[in-house]
Amino acid sequence: MSHITVERNRRRQMNEHLKVLRSLTPCFYIKRGDQASIIGGVIEFIKELHQVLQALESKKQRKSLSPSPGPSPRAVQVQLPPIQPDIPFGFEAGGELGACCNSSMADVEAKLSGSNVILKIVSRRIPGQVLKIISVLEGLCFEVLHLNISSMEDTVLYSFVVKIGLECKLSLEELAVEVQQSFFSDPVYVNDIN
Repeated sequence: MSHITVERNRRRQMNEHLKVLRSLTPCFYIKRGDQASIIGGVIEFIKELHQVLQALESKKQRKSLSPSPGPSPRAVQVQLPPIQPDIPFGFEAGGELGACCNSSMADVEAKLSGSNVILKIVSRRIPGQVLKIISVLEGLCFEVLHLNISSMEDTVLYSFVVKIGLECKLSLEELAVEVQQSFFSDPVYVNDIN
């Protein structure tokens, strides 16, 4: 076989594999049709699936270790970032600023990213829950810039990118607790929103 034929077959095979990857990936992960965008979108999709898998494994492990039905709905565990000496409160040396708030209903993680907050929530699927979360965020002076929802069986991962409003005075820990509390309040329906 000539070098040209070998190269042509390699390109054909690469294009076929890219078509398969594109067909297996939800369209909102892939911004454009070029090879780099397809591969980048697939990487993001695999990362999200990996997070869902870890959350499911964690949930399964918690259920197997806990013979009781779990903590009461109002019992919220907040994990604060470690405070290091000579560093102002809320800042970590060389690390990301973040907070977690976990309960039997949902795991909430908030991380600072520039002037935005990346908020990830893993919970069981609850009708109307995303509207409740958005309502809480907007009520706390956050603007939802991006929302991604991934689900697997009865578990869902909500990934928000929210802009911090000028009037917002909440810490990441308080934000995580407020979002966590939305799982214990009355449901919000589309008809209820003005």
